[in-house]
Amino acid sequence: MIRGSVPPASDIGHDGCGGPAVTVFPTTATKGQPPMPAHEFTLDDLKRILREGAGADEGIDLDGDIADTDFESLGYESLAMLETGSRIEREFGVTLDDDTLTDARTPRALLDAVNALLVPARIG
Repeated sequence: MIRGSVPPASDIGHDGCGGPAVTVFPTTATKGQPPMPAHEFTLDDLKRILREGAGADEGIDLDGDIADTDFESLGYESLAMLETGSRIEREFGVTLDDDTLTDARTPRALLDAVNALLVPARIG
């Protein structure tokens, strides 16, 4: 499967041969070219990454309006945010400097920072 391609609906959740779920990365690939970063990093992307990488405390509702709630209040400490940053870098093809995760205290601030890095990729 080409990185960034979407499997048919019948294959979502398994590989069609009884194997594990297919992981779809939000990138696009052109033959002979490296994958290009996704066009936008959304709140849904961030919620998924937080759940997958750092886990979610049973008392935390990531489905609510969390855009302006600081990560500490959501239960995500520095180690969890480092894991989150690593996943964002891998999946979206950006490099986050050390201050980005420290300065981005809320999901909205992190979304803005990552999307600012994706803009040059969309233009170039």
